Amino acid sequence: MTSAALITQQLAEFLAVISTCPDSQSAILSGIEAAARALEAEVAAVTNEYGLVSVVGFAAGKAPETELIEVAAGTRAVVRVPGAGECRAMVARIGGTEPRRLIVARSGDDGFTTDEVSLVRGMARVLELTVESMRTLESERRQAAENARLLVTLQERQRLMEQLSAIQRAIARRAPLQQILDTITLGARDLIGADAVGLRLRDADDPSQLTLVSSCGLTEKAAKRLWRVPVAQAGVAGQAVIHDDLVVVERYGTADNAIEELVALGMTTAMAAPVHENGVVVGSLVVAAFDEDRVFGKTEQEVLQAFAEHVSLAVTDAKTLEEMYQAFHDSLTGLASRALFIDRVEHGLHVADREGNQVAVLFIDLDRFKIVNDTMGHAAGDELLIGVAQRLQACLRDTDTVARFGGDEFAVLLHGVTRDEQAEVVADRIVRAVQEPFTVSGREVFIGSSVGVAFSTSGQHDPEPLLQDADLAMYEAKRRGKGRYETFEPGLRDSLHQHVNLETDLRQAVVDEEFVLRYQPIVALPSGRMTGVEALVRWQHPQRGLIPPMDFIPLAEETGAILAIGRWVLREACRQVSQWNAGRPGQPPLSVSVNLSAKQLHQPELVGTVAEALNGVGLDPACLTLEITESLLVRDTHATMEQLRRLKELGVRLAVDDFGTGYSSLAYLRHFPVDILKIDKTFIDQLSTDPRAAALTGAIVQLGHTLNLSTVAEGVEFAEQFAELSRDGCNQGQGYYFARPLDAGGISALLDEADPVLPSFTPPPAVAG
Repeated sequence: MTSAALITQQLAEFLAVISTCPDSQSAILSGIEAAARALEAEVAAVTNEYGLVSVVGFAAGKAPETELIEVAAGTRAVVRVPGAGECRAMVARIGGTEPRRLIVARSGDDGFTTDEVSLVRGMARVLELTVESMRTLESERRQAAENARLLVTLQERQRLMEQLSAIQRAIARRAPLQQILDTITLGARDLIGADAVGLRLRDADDPSQLTLVSSCGLTEKAAKRLWRVPVAQAGVAGQAVIHDDLVVVERYGTADNAIEELVALGMTTAMAAPVHENGVVVGSLVVAAFDEDRVFGKTEQEVLQAFAEHVSLAVTDAKTLEEMYQAFHDSLTGLASRALFIDRVEHGLHVADREGNQVAVLFIDLDRFKIVNDTMGHAAGDELLIGVAQRLQACLRDTDTVARFGGDEFAVLLHGVTRDEQAEVVADRIVRAVQEPFTVSGREVFIGSSVGVAFSTSGQHDPEPLLQDADLAMYEAKRRGKGRYETFEPGLRDSLHQHVNLETDLRQAVVDEEFVLRYQPIVALPSGRMTGVEALVRWQHPQRGLIPPMDFIPLAEETGAILAIGRWVLREACRQVSQWNAGRPGQPPLSVSVNLSAKQLHQPELVGTVAEALNGVGLDPACLTLEITESLLVRDTHATMEQLRRLKELGVRLAVDDFGTGYSSLAYLRHFPVDILKIDKTFIDQLSTDPRAAALTGAIVQLGHTLNLSTVAEGVEFAEQFAELSRDGCNQGQGYYFARPLDAGGISALLDEADPVLPSFTPPPAVAG
């Protein structure tokens, strides 16, 4: 046989050996073993650019990798082999996608013949072709397997995307939140292949508790038993909330945080993903299996997290909608809020400008609402506000907007106004509707409303000036008697500027103490002898001169400046009367009456302020009378009673000012510790012209005598009034008939007389009987 035929036969045998191998790696190992046998070599190996691929001829782990790599690189010719010494080596290149080297080494000095070199090179070529073929086949097999896996994965992903898309569409169309959550739990069960799914969210009233808001796969009994549990005792669901992370438990029955009821049901595996609302963990989505062999892998974990993220999206969206509604609607009445109203006014202005018409804004303030709220309670006040809201809506078209601005203030927006009368008709309708009686807490209640109307102008886009105009018109309606509407006129802005300037000046006046007192004598009837004075505050304005109380007291009440003014009046009045009494030894001391405002009466430190004013000048408390308007006594009666009781303990006297004009005038007299009734001027004005007024005045005087209360007539201006009051037995009087309010010097001049009597006239004769 020729050498060429022999080489061919050996290569055929070599191919037969390696072609039966299952993969490329085993083919390389079989190939070097066959090469070593064919060449009777001690060593055979294959290397690549990274190192040794496979080797025979050395004990496991003992191959001299460095020497073999050097041989492959051509920098070394021999390999040291234990027991054989140095073996001559030859190298053949194995081509292909990954270049390699086939090394064969054997002992002896002869080296390799030409035929042997050809054989090794042939083996290298056969090994190259076989390995490349095997690798191609292996790659195709892997690709086929990957394709099959990808097909399954794509199908699963398609199902997941369809589920998530359906959820997103439900969220977008504002489907009920419970429906969305139920869709999520069902979808999670189907795609993950879980036996049970539950969604837990923190309890709104108690965040330490988790509530089961949606579930599937649990028995109805189990779902009810586990409906609400503490976070720390909620098993894997609670752990996901506490750690804000995915939690997987594979042996649920032996887990430390397992829920006994679920273990009893046979739960073996569970995992939970946290649910968030605006980034804050608020619950978790849980899936569980009852199959002992079930394991939730990475894919199932990713699917669960995807569903949990959509729960977060749904919950956050629902919360945002709720907050948006609350932000743009009044929580009590359901009417539009101020923010929503302004937004609609702005939109309406643009529409009106485009269509060539107007919008009208109506400001509505309820009259006498505070009396109802204070006397019947806040619950009754809320009931009344709801009733007002309903009546306002009934007065409007569906296209109009009514809003509650807070307290007892409302606003109305009318679109498409072409004539002023259209808005004025609505305003009149509102006034009449509110005047009708309301039934509140089973009682009939009467209130009123003051309405301001303002119209937009051409090209106006800013809603604020329009609202300000309506507000000014509403205050004008109040100023003109309430229970009516007024339309805005530009002149009202001047009044506003004056109001603002006056407020600024008033605040400075408090700092600079620009106030002075005038004293109106109070005289005994029928003698006319002066027994005391009422202190009346005036504002000595640097530019405007002396300003009467009616021009600044309401503003002082509104701004709170009345508290500082009231303290000054109290101190100054006590000081002045103490000085007068000190200069009249042996004569009956004068008393001084000081008015208390509503804000003062409800100040906790009022008693201390009064005590300080008295003690600071040594004035006998009996010489100080504090006047309280009748309407104050029927508001918050418990607090008022307590404050008056503490004032009486100081020893001061208490007077009811403007008696006869308040609500339920007689009911409180037996309960409140008052000493004096001051009969309102409206009764005194009609004494000589209206028999009914005379009878009422006489009745008030008799009531005072019956209750052992002193009576003082206010606003006495004529001799006939003086005579009538004297005949009725009224104890005291004050008014222009006796003396106008005087400064301290004027009172001092009166007191210089030995026995001052006002006026200088002969008292009327006593009436028999």
